[in-house]
Amino acid sequence: MTLTADWNAARYLAFEDERTRPSVDLLARVATADPRACIDLGCGPGNSTELLVARYPDAAVEGLDSSPDMIEKARKRLGNVAFSLGDVATWAPERPYDVIFANAVLQWLPDHATLLPRLARALAPGGSLAVQMPDNLDEPSHAAMRDVARGGPWAAKLAQADAARSEIASVDDYYHWLRAAGCTVDIWRTTYIHVLAGPRAIVDWFLSTGLKPYVDPLSGPEREAYLAAYEARIAEAYPAQPDGTVLLRFPRLFVVARRSA
Repeated sequence: MTLTADWNAARYLAFEDERTRPSVDLLARVATADPRACIDLGCGPGNSTELLVARYPDAAVEGLDSSPDMIEKARKRLGNVAFSLGDVATWAPERPYDVIFANAVLQWLPDHATLLPRLARALAPGGSLAVQMPDNLDEPSHAAMRDVARGGPWAAKLAQADAARSEIASVDDYYHWLRAAGCTVDIWRTTYIHVLAGPRAIVDWFLSTGLKPYVDPLSGPEREAYLAAYEARIAEAYPAQPDGTVLLRFPRLFVVARRSA
C-alpha cells in the first residue's frame, strides 16, 4: 500500500469503540492456547494489540505498522510491547509465531493468493492466523468515493485512487488457499450497523481510512470541495433517523486459519 500521507491516529481513534469491535470478535475465535509469540500486523495505535496482551499475558506480543504516527501512539499506549515500523507486504519473520493477528490491514495489499499462504507458513504448528478485512467496496459509502472522484475537476489526479485498495477474494478462494497451506479454516462475514451522529460523522469515519487515497493527492481547496460533494452524496445514501442519527452498514470478512500441529 502506498499513500501520500501518514495515517492520523487521533482521527482513527475518534471511533475507537466501533473500530475495536471486529478485533474482539476475531480474537474470540482464535483457539490457540498459551501462545509464546504473537504479532499484530497493521497494529495501528495499539487498540487491537491491547486485546492480545490481555488475552495472552504470558506471551511475547509485538506490533508492526507502516505509519510512524500509529506506532508512536501504540508505544505510548503499551510501553511493554515491542512495536516496529514496517510494511506487512515485505514482512519476513525470523521465527515462527503462534498467533498472527491482522485486523483491517490486508485489504490494502494485493495478491492474496500468495500473501495468505505466506503468512500461514510463518505460523508455528498449532498456531493461528486471524484476519479481518472490510468487505464494503460495494456499499454506498465507497461507491460515492469513486463517483465523486470521477465526476469532478480532480478526476485526473484521482485516476489511480481506486487501485489503492485491493478487492478481496471470495470465501471459496480463502478457504482453498489456506487449506492448501495446511490449515483448518473458520470463515464468516458480519455486517455491523454503526449508529453515527450524522452524514459528517460518516465522512470523518472514512477520512482516516477509505477516503485517504482520494483526499491525500488533493490541494487544500480541492480537498474541501471533494469532501463537500462526498458528504452531499452520503446524506442522500444514509437518511437521518427520527433521532437525527444515521446508520452506517459495514460488512467485514473474517478468516481464522489454524496450522496443523
